Amino acid sequence: MEMEPQRLRATIALAQAGSADGFEAILEAYGSRLYGYFLRTSRNHHDAEDLLGELMLRLVRRLRNYDERGRFEPWLFRIAANIVRDYIRRQKSRPTAASLSAEDEMGSPLAEQLAGFAGSADAGIEAAEVSAQLNDALAKLVPTVQQMILLRHFGEMSFKEIAELFDCPLGTVLARVHRGLKKLRYLMDESSEHK
Repeated sequence: MEMEPQRLRATIALAQAGSADGFEAILEAYGSRLYGYFLRTSRNHHDAEDLLGELMLRLVRRLRNYDERGRFEPWLFRIAANIVRDYIRRQKSRPTAASLSAEDEMGSPLAEQLAGFAGSADAGIEAAEVSAQLNDALAKLVPTVQQMILLRHFGEMSFKEIAELFDCPLGTVLARVHRGLKKLRYLMDESSEHK
């Protein structure tokens, strides 16, 4: 739910003055889109919540420096994109291990899922395979293109807003996202053929 410009300016001024109500209104307006972006990037419910919390902390620190002549949403999503880049760097340096005590992206323990797997095993396995294929295919894209696609489809940003965020022409964003989606389809099809 996007705020009209006058209300957004008042909300930002309220938050810049240190009002919790101002920050709460910003979170209410942009939180679900940011959470969706973080969830798709991290593939983990708890990490997405942590990333959203980190964004709010950065917002508290940086909002005083926000220049009202700029557009707030691209500025906010630029912070989110920087948080995602930091998160990805941390994940690459961390070894991964699978465990039955681990949780899926919605926070459900894998052991519980395996115990209740009886009836819908095939559907659950197929959905998990498609999700894994998509995540693998996304990981093979150039990081900038991957972020543009995630911001467009999970951050619900317009192409114009993404162009502002990455400081590049609208046509460049359109071309990169188009080529990225085309490559994503190719990688998904290729992955399905090799099953």
